[in-house]
Amino acid sequence: PSGSGKSTLLNIIGAIDTPDEGYVSINGDKLKDMSESQLTMYRRRHLGYVFQMYNLIPNLNVKENIEVGAYLSENPLNVEDVITTLGLQEHKYKYPNQLSGGQQQRVSIGRAVVKNPDILMCDEPTGALDYKTSKEILALIEDCNKKYGSTVIMVTHNEAIKFMADHVIKLRDGIVRHDDINESKLTAMELDW
Repeated sequence: PSGSGKSTLLNIIGAIDTPDEGYVSINGDKLKDMSESQLTMYRRRHLGYVFQMYNLIPNLNVKENIEVGAYLSENPLNVEDVITTLGLQEHKYKYPNQLSGGQQQRVSIGRAVVKNPDILMCDEPTGALDYKTSKEILALIEDCNKKYGSTVIMVTHNEAIKFMADHVIKLRDGIVRHDDINESKLTAMELDW
């Protein structure tokens, strides 16, 4: 639910915020022991962000917005391959204001995925989308997870999405209420709500 701490958790994992207690450890490195420049490098090397409101650069076209992600990476994926995977070939020279919400979210996913991140962090990636487009976006995130091997951490209000996850953690009032392994995983296209 709203106010449960989902976005705060992403911000802590993403080294944007610091926890009140405890610490975050990624590959044995504690984020709290890193300098600001080390945290910046951690974000650049290991994280890709997909935001609910896309955060595209309005004066850059689709290809250029995705290239921004590649520029920030030491080991980026091929931009053209990502554009093809996301079905954006015929839109690659369009600007954000010329795209639908679903197309803009695909660009946002592309910008995050092209970095070849260890962790793909998705904050309500379907929150502003209709049912059909939401399922398409979830299928794209699922495909990117399989094709590129990034761990996906997704926060959502949509209870149905938990059925496509390997691991489900439920928060309420900033406290973990459930921590379960999903034994009966569905594909994104099998979901219904």
